[in-house]
Amino acid sequence: MTHYDAPVDIARRVLACPRPMLVGLDVDGVLAPIVDHADDAALLSGMGAAVSAVAALDDVFVAVVSGRSLAGLAQFGFGDDVEMIGSHGMETRDHPMEPLTDDARTLLADLDSAAVAAAERAGAGAWVERKPASVVLHVRQADDSAGAIALLEFADVAHSFEGATVKAGSGVLEAFARHTDKGTALVALASDLGAATTVFLGDDLTDEEAFAHLSPADVAIKVGDADTIAPHRLRDPHAVLAFLQALATTTFA
Repeated sequence: MTHYDAPVDIARRVLACPRPMLVGLDVDGVLAPIVDHADDAALLSGMGAAVSAVAALDDVFVAVVSGRSLAGLAQFGFGDDVEMIGSHGMETRDHPMEPLTDDARTLLADLDSAAVAAAERAGAGAWVERKPASVVLHVRQADDSAGAIALLEFADVAHSFEGATVKAGSGVLEAFARHTDKGTALVALASDLGAATTVFLGDDLTDEEAFAHLSPADVAIKVGDADTIAPHRLRDPHAVLAFLQALATTTFA
């Protein structure tokens, strides 16, 4: 049976850590419940206010660290008090992504064609999302068997292209024309901010890369019941909301 920590207990653990502090948050599955289509996602009620309340704490910085593009994050309405890292670290609000090389643009076009072909084979409910340096095959709304086969086929084709990297998620597979990962971006931001402690909450496979970049003095928090290297675990976005609210309102010991 999966053990979940009490949100207030993790909040107390975080509040005991040295500041300045960076609190990194994935969006889908963490701040927003998972839905079949990414465009339909929305922050859990009260979540935006809780995020802003944490960002208002002394010597605490908050960053959204998402696989979504910056354009895709716009639907959530995060304010200027929240740092933005999109496309698994390739885009930030202050530093737009460097242009792709000619070879990378050709690779991206090839990956796009492969994703479209896989979506067509998966049938109704499958669709392709396009980002600045990657394409994503979504099959959550497709037939389970057809979707699983399409993901495997897309992965095989993507791996055959020199220079491509692939990241799997829940009902999705993303293929990149340029390597990137959330962990590298999170560590770089923490360094830029002079953070003594980094806290990160994530729910999916790509978030494990971020957890792996954290030091023993940092705080890694898995959301959900999937396997993880994180030592702490919250059940769902409702528990994340309770954690953030406790973080914003609990007095330092």
